[in-house]
Amino acid sequence: MMVPKSINIAVSDQMFMIKTFDSREDKQNLNGQAVNIFASGPSISEINFHQDLLAISSIFVNGSLSLLDKHLFENVVGYVISDERFIKHKPDFFIESYNGQPLYATISVVEAIAHHYPEVIEQYQKSIRIIYAVDRPLNNLTQTKPKTLWRKISNLFKIRQNKRLTLADFSDHPNFVIDNQQTSLPIGVSLDITYGFVEAGTVAYVAAQLAFSRQASTIHLYGIDLLNSNQPRFYESKHDNAPSKLDKAISDRIVPSFDLLGKVYKEHKVAVINHSSVSASLFNHLD
Repeated sequence: MMVPKSINIAVSDQMFMIKTFDSREDKQNLNGQAVNIFASGPSISEINFHQDLLAISSIFVNGSLSLLDKHLFENVVGYVISDERFIKHKPDFFIESYNGQPLYATISVVEAIAHHYPEVIEQYQKSIRIIYAVDRPLNNLTQTKPKTLWRKISNLFKIRQNKRLTLADFSDHPNFVIDNQQTSLPIGVSLDITYGFVEAGTVAYVAAQLAFSRQASTIHLYGIDLLNSNQPRFYESKHDNAPSKLDKAISDRIVPSFDLLGKVYKEHKVAVINHSSVSASLFNHLD
């Protein structure tokens, strides 16, 4: 199955080419750097952002990018958004924090950005890479306009409704490890998201797969709290927090998926370390 090298987005009657992620691209290789991934759990507010921590390459997800407003991170190597609902719920938040950092986003997120803030596409198209879930490939979406994208995707999925790919279809694929035994539904992890990432119910899981695909040596996870997902994210207040669906997915999807990821990546000599004391007891294979 061929993945398009780019997707064209029409903004203000002008076409902009957005490249899809390719781990073979020189600028994507982290060359064995350790990477910190900052999620949005409340425990983020307890971190001591000392100079050594700020010097490590950093990847942010959703609202955690707002940490750049408070701390001087020396090497921002990625910003990941996989769900367009973040843009819809927090459009102003996005534009206040984003200023051209390397952005890794699904096609639906790019469309939402183009709709709310077309100037971001116009100004930062070269900083954006499109990523996708392995069971929702990018085929036939190489050119689209913001007003018609949702309809086009919807029609494409309707056509495939009876033939939709599942993780089980990738059990023998060399770039994926799929586990069909531990949970009621298959879980998995990607070894190279050039060929797609595996979803687990949280964008941090996508970010971890991105870090591994880019040849990180160690992956440090911050703010993966899970057990306090009913509380506002560290950048929100009690009266202004976006809805979360973590509670329903924690035990049967998120935890076993992260455990699989930690086990598989450790077998590939990449340690995955969870720095959240809140969720530490949940995992067996995160250091």
